[in-house]
Amino acid sequence: MSTTPTPTQRLEVLFDELAELAGQRNAIDGRIVEIVAEVERDELWGATGARSVPALVAWKLGTSSGNAHAISTVAHRLEEFPRCAQGMREGRLSLDQVGVIAAGAGEGSDEHYAELAGVATVSQLRTAVRLEPRPDPDPRPPVRRSVTKTGGEHSASWRITLPHDEAATFDAALQSHLDALITEWKSDHSNGDDEAISDERPPMPGVVDAFLRLVEAGWDAEATRRPHGQRTTVVVHVDVEKRAGALHLGPLLGDAERQYLTCDATCEVWFERDGRVIGAGRTTRSVNRRLRRALEHRNPSCAVPGCGATRGLHAHHIRHWEDGGPTDLDNLVLICPYHHRLHHRGAITINGPADNPLITDSSGEALGSGTLARPPNGRPPDVPPCPGPHGERADWWWYEPFQPQSPSTN
Repeated sequence: MSTTPTPTQRLEVLFDELAELAGQRNAIDGRIVEIVAEVERDELWGATGARSVPALVAWKLGTSSGNAHAISTVAHRLEEFPRCAQGMREGRLSLDQVGVIAAGAGEGSDEHYAELAGVATVSQLRTAVRLEPRPDPDPRPPVRRSVTKTGGEHSASWRITLPHDEAATFDAALQSHLDALITEWKSDHSNGDDEAISDERPPMPGVVDAFLRLVEAGWDAEATRRPHGQRTTVVVHVDVEKRAGALHLGPLLGDAERQYLTCDATCEVWFERDGRVIGAGRTTRSVNRRLRRALEHRNPSCAVPGCGATRGLHAHHIRHWEDGGPTDLDNLVLICPYHHRLHHRGAITINGPADNPLITDSSGEALGSGTLARPPNGRPPDVPPCPGPHGERADWWWYEPFQPQSPSTN
């Protein structure tokens, strides 16, 4: 006669299985962190077109932004926490536990937190990290307002210094534009069904995108007040014989930047020969309203598979305009600014026909939705079960926080 297991017995069996799976998952996360650390250390992620290491991790693993940042944070400080990393590889410590440690623990605290993490929950570890004594900030002179610019070969950097009251106004304006951009992004990429989110969509707008939108809004407001009522434009000079371009009163442009700026009607182009201006860009480069509506009717979103962006799209010439490509419906596709830049940098390739373009990456593989996830071919990691933290209430009165070493004065 069979006996029905009691709820306690059933829980014991289920918890044993959970402990085994948790240990395997921790070991797998440990290996993922090592791979990401190698990608970051050797700067391999720059060849993917991703904006950052967390963005690459979220794309390739199909994971959330928060989880991707946790993986990237641990990978960035992997060499500082060898014991914690070993705990992950052995299945004893979870990614969330080590992620909290890597995000805020002081230098030299690896041994302290590797021991504590064996019994503490993620919340308790977060409290322990907060209890670390922090060095007192040095007294500083009053803030002087300044805006400085430094230019390099491929980019320019701006540094803005404001007192707190003016910085609060700037932050509020920046946050307002960021909220608007995120709302538009969510509207473009929301999934009404249960299908997997594509990895080819552009990343969520960030502070840099909000800052550029703030600048553009200021341009538009100023254009309304000016008598001529024209929006500020970017002026590019192109040498028709040498195929070289430069910004007006500015630096030289690379091939990718020149093609990007002359592709859509986003700038004013002046052609030169032997240093003399011979004319402006031909008017057929501009996409008129009638042609724009036809493009939007044919393809209402970015042509890159899985992107889904519908706002701020660029009309891209499949055969580049400077190579004689016509500005007509059979040679134009709409793509978002993010993928437009990727194309002109060589990260993706766009080929015709325009009504069903083929988008490939730098290796010639066709882009599509989905992540790198696939059914495993090997066996799970051979690690002991991970029962998890004790779950006991922490008595912080008796806890001794990690004491960072004072910096050497030698």
